[in-house]
Amino acid sequence: MIEIGKWQTLKVIRSKDFGVYLAEDKGADDAVLLPRKQVPDDLKAGGEIRVFVYLDSSDRPIATVNEPLITLGEIAKLKVQSVGNIGAFMNWGLEKDILMPFKEMVGKVREGKEYLVYMYMDKSNRPCVSMRLYDHLSTDAPYKKGDTVEGYVYQISEKFGAFVAVDNKYQGLVPKQELHQKLRIGDVVSLRVSEVREDGKMNLSLQKLSYQQMEEDSEMVYQAILAFDGVLPFTDKASPAVIEREMGLSKNAFKRAVGRLLKEGRIEIREKSIVITDR
Repeated sequence: MIEIGKWQTLKVIRSKDFGVYLAEDKGADDAVLLPRKQVPDDLKAGGEIRVFVYLDSSDRPIATVNEPLITLGEIAKLKVQSVGNIGAFMNWGLEKDILMPFKEMVGKVREGKEYLVYMYMDKSNRPCVSMRLYDHLSTDAPYKKGDTVEGYVYQISEKFGAFVAVDNKYQGLVPKQELHQKLRIGDVVSLRVSEVREDGKMNLSLQKLSYQQMEEDSEMVYQAILAFDGVLPFTDKASPAVIEREMGLSKNAFKRAVGRLLKEGRIEIREKSIVITDR
């Protein structure tokens, strides 16, 4: 049986001016056309060729020797070519773009942007793609606690946090309490593995190891005070909401950064402000 959305090796069962028909064997009920322009000169009747099968503009199976950017059951980044009445059409390297139905989108999709998607067959046996990756990401990542990884943000949940595809294929989550900077779907970020759970899923952090993060945070806070003309109009006693809004840090991280700057003699804490002293 010829399968849509997959590579397969098929035999030439008959030849026409416009191409050759391929099937698993001569007596097969189904056959698929390989257009003449893609037929190798040395391919004869009974010969075999490896092809990818998809649907043409009339939803008829057609074979190609061209390499698609994604195949059935795979995850890959594709670019949106256009957004129409039924969804977004994405470039997957073949003549006819592949559809991402509206119901398979997460957030607003924009023309010209790339998104990480999963390829599946819909109820009408047509190849489609989806941004809903949670059930299709692997939980056997080779990483351990403390490792640094790169991840693609594919979904934001107010309840749980930011769902991340590590290396575009492994399941990860930045828990809500770790989100001290705004992330958007499509962001590619460097993360630290804070935990590998029993189910194989990874909890991730935007923060580095404490001593590395403190150094980075303290320099960021120093530069922020400079941006306030050297006088920050609040101290480490401010509310967590103010600190997170203005600095993108938790209150504890801000206090550690301020403490480091104070110890280095670079700032002075006053009643209602923090002032740079080393300029």
